Amino acid sequence: MQDIGPDPRKASAPSAAKKKAEKALLGCHAGPGVMEDAARSAGKSDTLDQLAADYPKGPHDQPQSMCPAFGALRVGLRMRRTATILSGSACCVYGLTFTSHFYGARRTVGYVPFNSETLVTGQLYEDIRDATKEIADPEKYDAVVVINLCVPTASGVPLDRLPPQIDGVRIIGIDVPGFGVPTHAEAKDVLAGAMLRYARKEIEAGPVARPRSLKDDRPTVTLIGELFPADPVGIGALLDPMGLSVAPQLPSREWRDLYACLDSRVAAAVHPFYIASVREFATAGRPVVGSGPVGVDGTAAWLEKIGAAAGVSEKQIDAAKSAALPAIRGALAGNPVKATVTVSGYEGSELLVARLLIEAGARVPYVGTACPKTEWSKDDREWLEAKGCHVQYRASLEQDLAAMKDVKPDLALGTTPLVQAAKEQGTPAVYFTNMVSARPLFGPAGAASMAGIVAAQTGGRARFADMVDFFDGVGTGETAGYTVPSRAAASPMSAGD
Repeated sequence: MQDIGPDPRKASAPSAAKKKAEKALLGCHAGPGVMEDAARSAGKSDTLDQLAADYPKGPHDQPQSMCPAFGALRVGLRMRRTATILSGSACCVYGLTFTSHFYGARRTVGYVPFNSETLVTGQLYEDIRDATKEIADPEKYDAVVVINLCVPTASGVPLDRLPPQIDGVRIIGIDVPGFGVPTHAEAKDVLAGAMLRYARKEIEAGPVARPRSLKDDRPTVTLIGELFPADPVGIGALLDPMGLSVAPQLPSREWRDLYACLDSRVAAAVHPFYIASVREFATAGRPVVGSGPVGVDGTAAWLEKIGAAAGVSEKQIDAAKSAALPAIRGALAGNPVKATVTVSGYEGSELLVARLLIEAGARVPYVGTACPKTEWSKDDREWLEAKGCHVQYRASLEQDLAAMKDVKPDLALGTTPLVQAAKEQGTPAVYFTNMVSARPLFGPAGAASMAGIVAAQTGGRARFADMVDFFDGVGTGETAGYTVPSRAAASPMSAGD
């Protein structure tokens, strides 16, 4: 491809394109700004500008998260009849596939390798196109997702030139560079939004297949965000008195579910960072409501906004609130949380969890989220701030650690490094993703879920203190790694000489 760079075999000296490609090959080691400069020089300015508009970074560049591309990879691997091909450095692809299988992906991930020559001459694009044609079997797949990682994006590999479909199989090409997408949570939206856009255009072009998951013809609400499996069922019960049901959620589990997502009466941005997806719902003429049905206050406000957006009567909204709120109030009363808790994470539900803890009786002075400030979390932020909670968007690990040190909580919910630091100082802590996100959050079930976590962890605080005292000084300074001999000890050589 000529716009990627000339064939170095025809040049007497290294070309500017080759030099840029060589810098791009350094990947994460290229240094701040080098990859982005290379990508813009290679024709990716529009892509990077859109990513920057959708997912603005924080004052400290970007949060400390796993490789962002994992989010997009996860979305594709969880969809039926969807193949995924990665284009990136071998070390990146290895890490991403390992992590994906660690989290339960039972599907092969395609990989198109490259070297400096295939990258500069444009052969990599040809290899990706050939691999896509080879895998696009309509008997096996509805869609093939091709993901550019950092180096191919920085080198300008043009996935937008791939054919939109091959033998009826949809081809979705996206760029998910670590220097352009701040967190893996937002990378989920990169792919979900691209798929929604493709599906929306299919709907506009003519009739599409009916999703098999639809059980009735009532108006629906699409839930945006990866939720605990029981939560959509619980939310469906909350919506039932208003004559509404839950659509297949986004990210979806199969292609035809995307049609049902777009055909909903209302979209609910339960996770507030799906900016590209929200844009597609807006283009399709669907109203979007933020926050979620968490606790008593959150559930009441959410039902009112969903009902108004869906055009149901005040009587139906009141019926839904009357059916839901007493049970949630009872669950909170029966499962009180008497502890000070700090909350931090990168899933997007941190503010909702903090709201639930406060309604259960906890003191939550700080909540940090790696996700950006958007209008879809405005209600949650204002509610939390009114309760004396500091909300930190685009929180860095250092900010989360400083808050924990200042607050001295009974329990810290956070990322792996924060949990490690907390336990080192004797503070009970749990990993937000594996422990909190793996439980229901909404309705009566959510109201009863947090008390058990807090009680189980804070009950062991004395044990943590004993362990900290017992291991005091071990693994630090001269006790770290191999034992360092005392300088006072005589060596064998010094004894007789």
